[in-house]
Amino acid sequence: MNERNPEELGTGALIAQLFRESRDWARAEIGFYKTLLRDRLDAAKMAAAFGIAGAVLANAALIALLVGLIIALMPVVGIVWSIVIVIGVTLATAGLLVRAAIRRMQQVTASTKREEM
Repeated sequence: MNERNPEELGTGALIAQLFRESRDWARAEIGFYKTLLRDRLDAAKMAAAFGIAGAVLANAALIALLVGLIIALMPVVGIVWSIVIVIGVTLATAGLLVRAAIRRMQQVTASTKREEM
């Protein structure tokens, strides 16, 4: 940079200095936002990893619960019927949840279509 007093510089020199400083400022801003984005992506990756790990553990717990229910029902109705009952109730529950999700999605898309008109 030119350390002379701005009043001593000509218009061309001032404009050139303005362009240099603007370019340096833009590069610094871009570098800052790249770093910020990288930090946020790292945090998002960790959040996703924790979420996936939690979902896997919850799935394992659900499987253990269902096996436990089958074992608990075995003395009462036998092995085959305990499996049929637990799987039937589980599939019925899953079906109701999917049906509720589909209805909610239809409501969301229907309201979006009305807003577009």
